[in-house]
Amino acid sequence: MWTEERVDLLKRLWTEGLSASQIASKLGEVTRNAVIGKVHRLGLSGRGTPSRAQHARPRTKTRQVPAGKIAQFPTAGSAALQVQPEIVAEAPPAPRPQPIREVITSSSSGVSILQLSDKTCRWPIGEPGTDTFHFCGCAPKAGLPYCDKHARIAYQPLQDRRRLKVRGAA
Repeated sequence: MWTEERVDLLKRLWTEGLSASQIASKLGEVTRNAVIGKVHRLGLSGRGTPSRAQHARPRTKTRQVPAGKIAQFPTAGSAALQVQPEIVAEAPPAPRPQPIREVITSSSSGVSILQLSDKTCRWPIGEPGTDTFHFCGCAPKAGLPYCDKHARIAYQPLQDRRRLKVRGAA
């Protein structure tokens, strides 16, 4: 398949800058990959200028759309294929993290760990290991270990958590 004449033609076409596909079509009965493999086995590296790209095309500038403006792009042809204008807005500033606020309930003075049961709120208050540390002790919300006020802190709605995650606060 690779006769000396075909190898010489391959070398000449390669140095002229033809692509592997162009060389394969000129040689006939050879694939582009076969040409590439033979070039590598022959150790051909130097190439002439490519035959298809005589002059480099100038790059087109991309339009920068100021924030808050509508991005409009020129279209041709069917109106069904037109790009719909899109409003590019500035990203809202990330919310500042709020400190955890302690909920003070007046209905209970608190309970110790020994007094906890399924009928008391288990929200810890204070620093563990100190004399003032205790648990809320109010009546818990049905099916939860915390009273209504502490359950609002402990269990955030799913939408709020997703919104915080998208903003990067979580």
